[in-house]
Amino acid sequence: MISAVDLRAGNTFEKDGKLIKVLEASHHKPGKGNTVMRMKLKDLRSGSTVETTMRPDEKVKKAHIDTKAVQYLYIQDDMAVFMDLETYEQYEIPVSVIEHELNYLLDNMEVSIQFYDTEVVGVSLPSSVVLTVAETQPSIKGATVSGSGKPATMETGLVVSVPDFIEVGDKLEINTSEGNYMKRAK
Repeated sequence: MISAVDLRAGNTFEKDGKLIKVLEASHHKPGKGNTVMRMKLKDLRSGSTVETTMRPDEKVKKAHIDTKAVQYLYIQDDMAVFMDLETYEQYEIPVSVIEHELNYLLDNMEVSIQFYDTEVVGVSLPSSVVLTVAETQPSIKGATVSGSGKPATMETGLVVSVPDFIEVGDKLEINTSEGNYMKRAK
C-alpha cells in the first residue's frame, strides 16, 4: 500500500478493480480546508483519463509493472500488433488504449510494452522520435527559427507546430511526452 501523497507521475496503482497510471500529481492547499492531492489519472485498461483529488493519507495498492522490448509491426482490426524480439511471440493491444502512442510509432520501430501480471497494458515510448514531414505549407524565403511557426503533419498523422523554414520531406526530432518539435534530425 502507498499513500496518495507519495504518488508521482509514472506510478501505477489499483483502485476499485481498475489499473490506474498517474499522469500528473500536485500537492494543493486551499485557503480553507484540508490539503488535497490533485491528480490526472489514466485507466490503463480503457484508456480514459480523469482529473480528481485524493486525500494525502488515502492508501492505494501499488501495481508492479514489467516491461519487455518489442518491435511494432502493424494495425489489424483495431489492434496494434507487437513482436517480442527474443521469442518472436506476438502481442496485441487495442488501438483505443494506445491512441496517443500511435502518433509516434513507425513500422518496425523498437519500443517497450508494459505488463501487469500477464496482461499487456501499454507502450513505453522513447523520449523523442524522428518523423518525416508529410504535409505542410511551403517554406517562406528568409524565414528564421524565431518565426511564429506553422502546422506540419508528420508521416504518422501527428500535427506539430514547426518553424517556417521546414519543408515536406524534412526529418524532425519530436518530443513524445509534449508532442512538440525539438530540432531537425540529421
